[in-house]
Amino acid sequence: MSILAWIVLGLIAGGVASLIVPGRTPGGVIGAILIGIVGAIIGGWVATAFGAGSIDGLSLYSMVVSVLGAVALLAIARLLRTS
Repeated sequence: MSILAWIVLGLIAGGVASLIVPGRTPGGVIGAILIGIVGAIIGGWVATAFGAGSIDGLSLYSMVVSVLGAVALLAIARLLRTS
């Protein structure tokens, strides 16, 4: 995927993850975007490792995997921030 596609996917995944996981997002909007991008990468890596396929564009599957990765990463970030 192109850099622009990763940014768009990360923006959407980070925004949705911020709505799902309660509390403040570390770093505000920029933090949500970065967590979304990294979450998308991690989610894609985990999905590929388990044989579920990879993130290949702006599809529904890619969005679901990215949001799940972003939710997991955001939950971990919030737990570490409050500790």
